Amino acid sequence: MAHYPNLSRRGFLTRTAAVGGLLAVPGALTACSKTDEGGAAKAEGGKGVLDKLKEQGFVRVAYANEAPYGYKEGDELKGEAPTLHREIFKALGVDELRPTLSEWDGLIPGLQAGKYDVISAGMAITPERCANALFSEPEFISPTAMMVGKGNPEGLTDLASAKQAGVTIGVMSGAVEGDYAEGAGIDGGKIKTLQSSQDGADAVKAGRVQAFLLTGISLRWLAKTNPETQVTDPFLPELNGVKQYSPGGAVFRKGSEDLRDAFNEQLKKITSDKQRFVGLIGQYGFTETEVPPAELKTADLCKG
Repeated sequence: MAHYPNLSRRGFLTRTAAVGGLLAVPGALTACSKTDEGGAAKAEGGKGVLDKLKEQGFVRVAYANEAPYGYKEGDELKGEAPTLHREIFKALGVDELRPTLSEWDGLIPGLQAGKYDVISAGMAITPERCANALFSEPEFISPTAMMVGKGNPEGLTDLASAKQAGVTIGVMSGAVEGDYAEGAGIDGGKIKTLQSSQDGADAVKAGRVQAFLLTGISLRWLAKTNPETQVTDPFLPELNGVKQYSPGGAVFRKGSEDLRDAFNEQLKKITSDKQRFVGLIGQYGFTETEVPPAELKTADLCKG
């Protein structure tokens, strides 16, 4: 059986980690403000960040070893973000990604401290994070899905069908899927909290829950090592009438607007071509369902 890095929520949708660990390292947020104000933008003799990267021939990227977003297998950096970013940076004239492993909570503080140029970890775009870093346009969205038993015996398709069937739903501890289930009117007694994604798969296989709720991306990856299960088609849950796209993107240090803008130009060429998008990162469980809609903009996501 293949071994994959720990598939956790990466703070992706949890309230407690919504600021990407910024509260955990407060000193790092203020210590590099001078760099943020201009040092990054005009590196070495007034040149922009992208010009510097082109000259040196590599870009420093951070990853958190979280499959399928960014992880190492042997000596090879793999996953959604490094694969997309490698393609984009090659188009920009920067041929090499030089990876740095970081704990999830340290990704943004490390970026601000100048340890790397880009976070390649599938980080969710939130207003709290936007206050401390620059995000690309969405490089993917994360519709929700359900892991169910083989054959989907309850015929579940979304939360409305789960409510109607009266089944028990599993959700990750602290993750927003619990809110999705409650928002859909599922009784609290029918929502079971689990500590890890594998716990969710095990609960489905044992019949303790009839469905485990998570992003379709994560569930399809999890199903690789849990063949007794299957994953429903993704759907967009709503909270207070608002569709939950859960988009993620690349992250840059403030002052790197030139790099971010050039990156976005190349990213658009990929996200506007579904066949190319799936061709690049389909191996990591990404489908046309994860292609971000053109109208979904980071500027709006940063406003909250």
